Amino acid sequence: MRIGIDFDNTLIDYDGVFVAAARERGLIGPQIVGSKRAVRDAIRLLPDGELTWQRLQGYVYGAGIGAAVPFAGAADFLSRCAAQGIVVFIVSHKTRYGHFDPARIDLREAARQWLIARGMMAHDILAPKGGGIPADQVFFEDDRAGKLARICALRCTHFIDDLEEVFADPGFPSGVQRVLFAATGAACCDVHCKDWRQISAAIFGNVA
Repeated sequence: MRIGIDFDNTLIDYDGVFVAAARERGLIGPQIVGSKRAVRDAIRLLPDGELTWQRLQGYVYGAGIGAAVPFAGAADFLSRCAAQGIVVFIVSHKTRYGHFDPARIDLREAARQWLIARGMMAHDILAPKGGGIPADQVFFEDDRAGKLARICALRCTHFIDDLEEVFADPGFPSGVQRVLFAATGAACCDVHCKDWRQISAAIFGNVA
């Protein structure tokens, strides 16, 4: 098996960062709790809401990324892959710089540093022994087409993503098992999992 994993909102959980950052800026009230989606929907109702939302995203994915946390069970999944010798890649659609970010923080480097700090990525081939993904198996692409082409080139057998539209895209490579990580499922996916425990059960249920 060769497993590809998306990064944003699949390995890394930004919900708490979005809520805190939006409150600090006076963009949402105390009634908005929980998720990035709830924050986004509330901000988009404001004057210049779409621009304000994009600016907030630029902060969270850049300067604010250090406060984000891995989804529960994700690190355990990577460790289990390492123990069984399963190759894992991160393949993500991530621009290098955020929209309207005056600091011009390199979002790809910020993501790599977060992965290293969380023990999910290292710089050498010894990384898989502890569950970390080697640096040369982490890919950030300019657009979705590049992401899909990379999944194909890496010959992934499975891909895990939180976005249904990735799997529904006509360019998604055939023969790759689509594992959707989301609260609700869709017909375009082979497997729908609500958390990483379910993902582990789906993947390792077929592994001796």
